Amino acid sequence: MRPHAFILCLVGLLLSGCQAVVLDPAGHVAAQQRDLLVISVVLMLIIIVPVMTLTIWFAWKYRASNTTEKYDPEWDHSTHLELVIWAAPLLIIICLGAVTWTGTHLLDPYRPLDKIDHDRPVPADVRPLEVQVVALDWKWLFIYPEYGVASVNELAAPVDRPIRFSLTSSSVMNSFYIPALAGQIYAMPGMETKLHGVINAAGDYKGFSANYSGDGFSGMKFTFKGLDPAAFDAWLAAARQGGGRLDRRSYLELARPTENAPVQRFAAVEPLLWDAIVNMCVQPGKMCMGEMMAIDARGGLDLDGARNTLPLVNDQYARRGSSVFGGAGEAYVMALCTPEEAAAAALARERLSHEALFATPRPPERLQGAGLTRRTPFIPQSPVLMASLETAP
Repeated sequence: MRPHAFILCLVGLLLSGCQAVVLDPAGHVAAQQRDLLVISVVLMLIIIVPVMTLTIWFAWKYRASNTTEKYDPEWDHSTHLELVIWAAPLLIIICLGAVTWTGTHLLDPYRPLDKIDHDRPVPADVRPLEVQVVALDWKWLFIYPEYGVASVNELAAPVDRPIRFSLTSSSVMNSFYIPALAGQIYAMPGMETKLHGVINAAGDYKGFSANYSGDGFSGMKFTFKGLDPAAFDAWLAAARQGGGRLDRRSYLELARPTENAPVQRFAAVEPLLWDAIVNMCVQPGKMCMGEMMAIDARGGLDLDGARNTLPLVNDQYARRGSSVFGGAGEAYVMALCTPEEAAAAALARERLSHEALFATPRPPERLQGAGLTRRTPFIPQSPVLMASLETAP
């Protein structure tokens, strides 16, 4: 066999298992991103192909052995050639800028979809499928608040129904990516990012993390199932029948680092779990980020409350807090009260005043500092608490 034929056969064999999913996606958003890629490559090839061709042509035409061509060592300028050299790249840059500006706004991951595909707008009576995504170590958790179910390393959605993803992470930054559906978006702890997409063809598609996040990163993959409405209903029924309950306790167990985690389903989900995950306060009694920000917005707590909120170092797997005073033992950053605790306390104490419910007087000498004054105790305005106070006898 000739060497070049052997090389071609070897390349074909190596590429036989490749899938050009980026160039042949099944979702409208990914298809538009594919079009941007193709347009950009074609515009750049307008310059690259002539330059590469002329490079070879000039090398051949003006080779040392060719003595018949005109030799002009004094040549230094051509207005026509300068116009071509500068006008063509300038026009391409203008076209690329226009395409980039338009695509950046139309394909903003936070922008709700207005079309199912190139020809069909989103019907006015169609609600997007809400999916809450949590990047764990090293697996993906998907929560369906509309249906009250959840799954691990398995995502399902109906064909031609817009999907609105809300994403966060339990520990480190990750990147959520389904090439057939839409572009990648980062999931970060203590933050909530958004992504919109729609799948237009039924099938099983690959999803994975596109951002290195530790030892189990290579196994952080999941299957995205594009299903027709009947098959999606059957998937929901199977999740309700075969899974347990995802509450705070089971979430904390699930969040522990594991590699190559199997598919798992949950038949019920605690309603306030997502807010607790985003606010990084799933652990019982731990102060939520929203509470911290509310305290900061008010200028901080009083003299006594400041003592309890100084140690802000957090380790979610072992301990909470670290002693900033050099003393022995652990110091904890605790919540003023969780919504559940506030509701139970309000019902049990029969409309006690807010000051008596949340503030316990302490001698100001426990914290030494210059310029600290006593302030009105901070009262978290929890919707659960307010509803409990209104309904208490």
